[in-house]
Amino acid sequence: MSTPRFEPADVSDELPVPGFYPSTITAARIRRSQSGNRMVHVVHTLDGVPPGRDRVAEYFVLEGASPRGLALAKRRLVGLYRAAGLDPREGDAIAPEELRDARLEVEVDHDEWQGERRLRVVGHRPLGAGNPGAVPF
Repeated sequence: MSTPRFEPADVSDELPVPGFYPSTITAARIRRSQSGNRMVHVVHTLDGVPPGRDRVAEYFVLEGASPRGLALAKRRLVGLYRAAGLDPREGDAIAPEELRDARLEVEVDHDEWQGERRLRVVGHRPLGAGNPGAVPF
């Protein structure tokens, strides 16, 4: 039996390049922030990205922010729903479980949080809405 060894992807700090990636929403739920406010938590799994770097989370605040902040969060959430093929209407309940297993494209960029580089979602669009055949890497 051979000795287990670290692979290059295990020790690399390199993040996927910024751009659009096909994605599957693997988790979506309402949860509470550290301050106790409700938010929608969504996890995307990116296609074509090595395991360990292929997941990116985003959060949409539903309470506890300024009126402008809440409005922006809900507009971004509506954009996510539409990119996932859903059509939210005025008065509809926010039910993130509807997003699970949806396929779309997410735009990611690099960010720094608590001294660590990470991916962050900066946009959404329907799967295949971009340049056909274009790959961000």
